[in-house]
Amino acid sequence: MFPALETHLKQTIPDPYEDFMYRHLQYYGYFKAQRGSLPNSATHQHVRKNNPQYLLHGSLGGKDDLIPDTLQKEKLLWPTSLSSAVHRQIEAINRDSHMLSLPHLRSRQLLYDELDEVNPRLREPQELFSILSTKRPLLAPRWPIECEVIKESIHHIEWAPPQPEYFYQPKGNEKVPEIVGEKKGTVVYQLDSVPTEGSYFTSSRVGGKQGIIKELAVTLQGPEDNTLLFESRFECGNLQKAVRVDTYEYELTLRTDLYTNRHTQWFYFRVQNTRKDATYRFTIVNLLKPKSLYTVGMKPLLYSQMDANTRNIGWRREGNEIKYCKNNMDDGQQPFYCLTWTIQFPYDQDTCFFAHFYPYTYTDLQCYLLSVANNPIQSQFCKLQTLCRSLAGNTVYLLTITNPSQTPQEAAAKKAVVLSARVHPGESNGSWVMKGFLDFILSNSPDAQLLRDIFVFKVLPMLNPDGVIVGNYRCSLAGRDLNRHYKTILKESFPCIWYTRNMIKRLLEEREVLLYCDFHGHSRKNNTFLYGCNNNNRKYWLHERVFPLMLSKNAPDRFSFHSCNFKVQKCKEGTGRVVMWRMGILNSYTMESTFGGSTLGSKRDTHFTIEDLKSLGYHVCDTLLDFCDPDQTKFTQCLAELKELLRQEIHKKFHELGQDVDLEESWSDISLSDIESSTSGSDSSLSDGLPVHLANIADELTQKKMFKKKKKKSLQTRKQRNEQYQKKNLMWKLKLTEDTSEFASTLQKHPAFFKNSESSSFLPMRNENPRLNETNLNRRDKDTSLDPSMTTLILPKNKGRMQTNLNRRDKDTSLDPSMTTLILPKNKGRMQVLHLIYCI
Repeated sequence: MFPALETHLKQTIPDPYEDFMYRHLQYYGYFKAQRGSLPNSATHQHVRKNNPQYLLHGSLGGKDDLIPDTLQKEKLLWPTSLSSAVHRQIEAINRDSHMLSLPHLRSRQLLYDELDEVNPRLREPQELFSILSTKRPLLAPRWPIECEVIKESIHHIEWAPPQPEYFYQPKGNEKVPEIVGEKKGTVVYQLDSVPTEGSYFTSSRVGGKQGIIKELAVTLQGPEDNTLLFESRFECGNLQKAVRVDTYEYELTLRTDLYTNRHTQWFYFRVQNTRKDATYRFTIVNLLKPKSLYTVGMKPLLYSQMDANTRNIGWRREGNEIKYCKNNMDDGQQPFYCLTWTIQFPYDQDTCFFAHFYPYTYTDLQCYLLSVANNPIQSQFCKLQTLCRSLAGNTVYLLTITNPSQTPQEAAAKKAVVLSARVHPGESNGSWVMKGFLDFILSNSPDAQLLRDIFVFKVLPMLNPDGVIVGNYRCSLAGRDLNRHYKTILKESFPCIWYTRNMIKRLLEEREVLLYCDFHGHSRKNNTFLYGCNNNNRKYWLHERVFPLMLSKNAPDRFSFHSCNFKVQKCKEGTGRVVMWRMGILNSYTMESTFGGSTLGSKRDTHFTIEDLKSLGYHVCDTLLDFCDPDQTKFTQCLAELKELLRQEIHKKFHELGQDVDLEESWSDISLSDIESSTSGSDSSLSDGLPVHLANIADELTQKKMFKKKKKKSLQTRKQRNEQYQKKNLMWKLKLTEDTSEFASTLQKHPAFFKNSESSSFLPMRNENPRLNETNLNRRDKDTSLDPSMTTLILPKNKGRMQTNLNRRDKDTSLDPSMTTLILPKNKGRMQVLHLIYCI
């Protein structure tokens, strides 16, 4: 380390590079030898080769196998050879070396043996993103820094009602309340800071907004105060404001999707301080969809905490006098719709929740995945991975489910199935269908084992965790609908979608993907159905409809094949279903599960429960087995049935058009898209476009560009400015010549005047015969006089009337005899004065 000391102080200061490297390597545990034997030191490399004392005894060696540190030699020489400054420097180095040798400062990346010696193996690298484990607590959700979050943990039990929950039957006399708002009501709950349109996501943290969480609900005045206490600052909650308009009547305003001004359909909030015998009315005043399942009997969901604790009863359908109608308040912009209902709470002083549908939060998903990861059997064939991080930094999980293969050839022969859910955060139906699928495919059922033997399942249980956490209905924190951006190249703005598409692209390079299905919820149709893509390949004509038809046969009281649609619309080109189909997946679907219930079979006119949705996940697995059965009897029968159904549909279309056509030979050549209607229920094309922060930047750049263009318009060369000035000056004088015959005659007498006027507004000419109008000389003060050499020539306006005007002069004023004034009127009646200077 100090070659000067070894050569009798040829150098008195230690090499700074070697000093740094020694401490650096020793700190990280890579170097525990003598100070002067760094690997990149040419001197000590030579010594190591020629001096056997530097060689290690055995394969690993030990501390005592190395020769003494040369620093010990330096210590012996320093009292007589070093200055006090260098003395202090080396002493400091020795203290640092001693500290770095302490156990708590050594590197944790190296493995140590029983004798506290370094093992030449590094520890296994940690996962780039944390995976669920019992060794650490659940990963807390990350919120945008603008969002306040209460500390309470919200949890609901799963419960299936023993009796069917029937649709509400409208009586026709339901009250339509008048919306009065804050003017006649009292605000009892309101979120202070809500990111809206014009702002955009910047950062996130666990727990959301920093600081003390304020109490937004009103303070009760006493035990007799029956004001409800509202709250929604928890996962999936989205109530923005509550206004009390009567003793038991409240108007509610939902928060729009963050960083947007639209998408209000999902709702989820809490009320406290209830009264048992009172009839309450709630009215949500800012819904945006003109059609809703509430118009055909759908009821809101109620959860009583006391019922859950005492009777083990969970979510249930409740409500009377349900009405969905247009809001009577028109702000001149987009129309709003309101949902109103009445309800009686089961207990006094209860804590209750209302929801549009059964909530399924990000924390619920993590708890479920944690149970899978800790199950010694399920973890053998279910690999939990991290696909990516969302905008807020929440983990997007990817599950790979398949049984271990005996040979590489067997593993390569497996086909893949890709399933995803919750790209739309307010459609919690998808999570319950996904949970039913996972419950079955991870079970020890023989059918589940067979599916794991022949398929590789890639499962994305929650594609939009940020939107789920904050209570959005349709968008991510980019303020856009992710299901319109599967073709995006903006990885940073839409990471969940970008990584999903790339994962499937790599999967297609490895093996055939038999089926892709994205689980959604539908707010305008009952039952469950699929959206697919018509196949243009005549070899596989109608094959994309076989799986939906089989599913309708396996779940006849929940799934409606007649509600399925296979038309590919231009506005849906960015959806997962269409993008995966164009990537080569023939059976690419969107499964739509209703928020309402069934109109089919034994479950007719009843609401879907959690168990109904989970059973659909099981039926997806059952249908997969039928679809891939080596015995193609079912497949062939379904294909023949589809052809007959299509023939009937074509006959019906031609009959509606008043035409009769023979379809015996040419009916299969008719385009299927021509006989299908467009898919309904989605207005998310409004959310297409750049993410909010990029849209704002684009607007700023556009404005700057327009400003620069306007600025450039006034910046011209001197030549251009002179030409423009001469042109305007010439046109002005030509106009004067048309209006004034006298001026034209003057130009004829003095041609030099016209030539010089192009560059000057002063017209020098001889005052030979100045023409004066005598009336112009009449209005003069007594004490004023005109110099005989000064005259004023006044030219008339377009109408030919002679107007005279002499400036009144004060008594002591006089005109310069060398100045003559020519007054020329402009077209607008203003007098333009040209001074004619005469040389007398």
